Amino acid sequence: MTISFINSFQSEWLKTKRSLAIWIVIIGGFFTPAIIIVARIIRYKTLPSVYSSDNFWKLHWQNSWESMAIILLPLGIILTISLLTQIEYKNNTWKQLHALPLSLTTIFFSKLAVILVMMLGFLVWFNIGIYLSAIIPYLLVSGVPYPAAPVPYESFFIQDLYYFVDCLPMIALQYLISLKYRNFLIPVGSGFLLWIAALAALKWKYGYIHPYTYCIFTYLKGGVVNKAVIPTVNIHLLAGGYFVVITFASYLLYISKKDKC
Repeated sequence: MTISFINSFQSEWLKTKRSLAIWIVIIGGFFTPAIIIVARIIRYKTLPSVYSSDNFWKLHWQNSWESMAIILLPLGIILTISLLTQIEYKNNTWKQLHALPLSLTTIFFSKLAVILVMMLGFLVWFNIGIYLSAIIPYLLVSGVPYPAAPVPYESFFIQDLYYFVDCLPMIALQYLISLKYRNFLIPVGSGFLLWIAALAALKWKYGYIHPYTYCIFTYLKGGVVNKAVIPTVNIHLLAGGYFVVITFASYLLYISKKDKC
């Protein structure tokens, strides 16, 4: 089982090279940091006071995650998973895949593992981008001091873990929809509608039952002024629970599906 899973994972990973998904991950990881760099260079006169602040890294982290947690991360997940899962439909290779000496369980979870690894890769690229967006203006603009505050690595790492856990329900549900429907537009359209519904649910006191809200709530709980109703429940546990339930349902639907082509 282990060897077959590793071989299947390697095969699925190679398929990503023929997809735009890998570029969405890389470009998406650097998109917001690139905008921050440009904005700071344009407003270079304010940089000395910004970089001298004791809260520099905290504010820089919040600014970097604002558009990412609310817009870019959900949309990136929707597009990436739809592209990766639709590879077999696009190339009409489901029959070939199921003819291999691999169990349906191995195929299902190796594809899911590739998606999760790409998500981790996205967080790595994004964190590199966050650091570069702080350092590059310092290097390019004269008179700007190196950030006086120390980098809170532990705090940032913990928040990265929270964001990763919080996006798991989106990953699981988009994976389920993408496996079920051949038409690429259905998982993409469904994902967009669910994301819009999540934005609308932020002001509802039970908005936390919507599995697409957790990344947004994690960002808003960081002390950002907002009009959303911040849940008092542990949204990270809810996200983990949703992921397990949705993944199990997706697995049952996949192995019981009569037409797997």
